[in-house]
Amino acid sequence: MTMREKLDLLDRRRTESEAGGGPVRLKAQHDKGKLSARERLDALLDEGSFVELDRFVTHRSSGFGLDDQRPLGDGVVTGYGRIDGRLVYVFSQDFTVFGGSLSEAHAEKICKVMDLAVRNGAPIIGLNDSGGARIQEGVVSLGGYAEIFLRNTLASGVVPQVSAILGPCAGGAVYSPAITDFVFMARGTSYMFVTGPNVVKTVTHEDVTMEQLGGADVHGATSGVSHFTCAGERECLDGIRRLLGYLPSNNVDAPPRGSDSDPHGRRDESLRDVVPDSPNKPYDMHEVIRRVVDDGDFMDVHADYAQNVICGFARLGGRSVGVVANQPAVLAGVLDIQASVKAARFIRCCDAFNVPVVTFEDVPGFMPGVAQEHGGIIRHGAKLLYAYCEATVPKLTVIVRKAYGGAYDVMSSRHIRGDYNVAWPTAEIAVMGPKGAVEILFRKEIAAASDPVAATDARVQEYTEKFANPYVAAAHGYVDDIIDPADTRPCLISALESLQGKRDRNLPRKHGNLPL
Repeated sequence: MTMREKLDLLDRRRTESEAGGGPVRLKAQHDKGKLSARERLDALLDEGSFVELDRFVTHRSSGFGLDDQRPLGDGVVTGYGRIDGRLVYVFSQDFTVFGGSLSEAHAEKICKVMDLAVRNGAPIIGLNDSGGARIQEGVVSLGGYAEIFLRNTLASGVVPQVSAILGPCAGGAVYSPAITDFVFMARGTSYMFVTGPNVVKTVTHEDVTMEQLGGADVHGATSGVSHFTCAGERECLDGIRRLLGYLPSNNVDAPPRGSDSDPHGRRDESLRDVVPDSPNKPYDMHEVIRRVVDDGDFMDVHADYAQNVICGFARLGGRSVGVVANQPAVLAGVLDIQASVKAARFIRCCDAFNVPVVTFEDVPGFMPGVAQEHGGIIRHGAKLLYAYCEATVPKLTVIVRKAYGGAYDVMSSRHIRGDYNVAWPTAEIAVMGPKGAVEILFRKEIAAASDPVAATDARVQEYTEKFANPYVAAAHGYVDDIIDPADTRPCLISALESLQGKRDRNLPRKHGNLPL
C-alpha cells in the first residue's frame, strides 16, 4: 500500500470516527433538543483548539450482538483544548453510540484524560450523556466506573473538576459528577437519579416522572446536587467557560486576573440606604454585593438552593473572590442545615483553589426548631464553622447588620482567623437580639411593672445602646474598623491587596475529621 493509499485510509477512518452513531441517531439527538458530543465540544472550547485523543479505540465486548458493531471511539470523545487560551481536558459522551453506555474501553479513555489533567495541572470537564454501564460487559463496566470515581477523588482540590449533565445520568454514574466541584444541568434534557421512575414505583409505589424525580429544577432547588440550572445546553457550556474564568488551573496557581476597568476607589453612597431602619425589615443582599464588586458582575452558585445564604464568584479590583452572604430576604438570613452545608462546601472549594473569601454578614443565628435539631443542625452547622476555621486564603468580612450568637463566631469572625473584619454603623453584634435578651434579663422586672410594654421598650432601648452596636466589638479589636457603607468597595480592595502575600498554614496532618 502506497503512502497516498495509507493517507486515504486514515482520512476514511477519521471520518468514520466523527460520524458517531450515524445520521439517523444524530437526527434523533437533535430532535430531542440535544447537541452531539462533538458539537458540545465546539461550543465549549476556543475555536479550533480541540485535540482529540484515542479516536480509534474500540470496545472489547464479545457476543450479545456487539461483535459486528465496533464504532471508533466507543461512545466518548476525549482530548484537550483551550478556554480563553487556558488548557483544559475534556470528555464528551456520545449518546448516539450505544446510548453513551460506559464500557471498559470507554472508561479507560476518560481515565486517561483525567490522569493527564492532574499531571499537567489543568481543569477536567465532563460532558455526561449516558445510559449507564454497558450491560453486555457486566462487572468490567462497573470496574470502569470505580476507576473514574477514584480519579475524581484523588483529583479533588488539585485541579478544578466540572460536570455538565446533558442527558440521562443514572445509577452508579451519578457519583462521578457528585464528587466533582461543580455540576451544571439543562432544563428538559438533563436527569440524574440513583434509581429511575419504574424502580421507584415498584419499590415505594410512588408514581413520578423523570423530571419530577431527577430533573434540573429538582436538583437545583431541592436536593442541591446541581450548582447551576440552565435553560439549555449552550447556556450550560457558556456557564462553564464563565466559571473557569474565576478559578486557577490547579491548586498551586493563582486565579486569573479579570478586567480592571472598574475604579478601585469607586464609592457608592446608595449603599447607605440599602439597610432599612427597622432591624426586622428584610432587604436583598444581592444589592449590596452587586454595588461592591467589579462592574456589578456576580456569578451565583446554587442560586435556587438554600436561598437564605448566597454563595458565588465575583471580582474585586480584578481579583477573583468567593462571596458568602446571609440573605435577609429569605428566612431573615438565618443559618439552617441546608445553608450551612451549601456555604461550607463553597468555602472549602475557594480555599482549595486559592480564591479569597469575602463574607457579608447579617445573621440572626441558627434556625431553631425540632426538625432542625433532629436533622442535625449542630453537626451541619459545625461544617460551616470547620470550613471557615480551616481556610487559609485571605478572609474578609463585612458585618452589615445582625451578627447574633454563635452565628457571629461562625461567619468568619476575627476569632477564627478572619483577616480583615469591618462593620457598618448599622451592625448589631450581641449574644441575641435586644428584645429576646431583655425578656430574659429583666423577666421579673417586666412582669412586676404596671406597664410591661413600656418597661420592655425602655430596657430594649437601653440594651441596644449598650450592646447592639459595633462599638463594643471595635473597642475589643474584634472588628478592625467601622466604615461608611459607601466606602465598602475601596476598603475591601485595599485589604485584599494587602493580603496577597498572606502565609498561613494548618498543622501537619493526613487530613482533618470534618463532621460529615
